[in-house]
Amino acid sequence: MSHWVEGEWLWGDELDAVAAAPRSHRVVFENSHVRVLEVTLDPGTHEPEHTHRWPSVMMTDGRARIRYCVGDEVRFESPDPLPPRAELTGSWCPPEGPHSVENIDTVPMHAIRVEFKDVLP
Repeated sequence: MSHWVEGEWLWGDELDAVAAAPRSHRVVFENSHVRVLEVTLDPGTHEPEHTHRWPSVMMTDGRARIRYCVGDEVRFESPDPLPPRAELTGSWCPPEGPHSVENIDTVPMHAIRVEFKDVLP
């Protein structure tokens, strides 16, 4: 589902990940082309609802089981136990409307998210 209508993002800046969930999203670099976020989520923490306006690559080096929610609906829950993978994994992420993530593991989750401001879906 596209979160853009005729070039307009559907949600306000107050839901941007850095504004709405500052404990789990920290800007480590930003210019007019990209924004790089460090994403951390301690065990048992459920971050506030937020958005990601731009497509991105998410590189995870601290894997933890998570629960991904849209509103009150659980859209994804990591399997227990997590399948074995390399220490660093990456995935493409389209823009994301309002959602939240809960760390349902006993270890912290850590990732770097590179958002591409020049790329529209």
